[in-house]
Amino acid sequence: MKPTRLLRLRRIAEAEVSRTLRRLPPALRQEAERLPVTFEERPNDATVADGIDPDVLGLFVGPPYESEGVADVPAQIILYLANLWDFAGGDEDIFREEVRTTYLHELGHYLGLDEEDLDLRGLL
Repeated sequence: MKPTRLLRLRRIAEAEVSRTLRRLPPALRQEAERLPVTFEERPNDATVADGIDPDVLGLFVGPPYESEGVADVPAQIILYLANLWDFAGGDEDIFREEVRTTYLHELGHYLGLDEEDLDLRGLL
């Protein structure tokens, strides 16, 4: 993907994550604001070698919110911009929607929700 396209997608995704954060209930927003969100083009080779699908849209890594102890990696959400763009079929509106949905899905994992919990909340 061209660097200019990637930069544009990052700006759109950052704006959508910010907009989504502002819409969260205050107590949840406060916790979510502590969780960094990083943006990468696609999963790197090491991530794929660890068993993550190369087409994954996003990933939560690190310890969940209420976990105690020290983790190997800090808690964060990673959004894969090129994968999200491909999934959206190059449609900017769908891209924004998928960024929002993927962010909320990964935030749910941070909060300790499993796939069934996420499905019940419409985030799967």
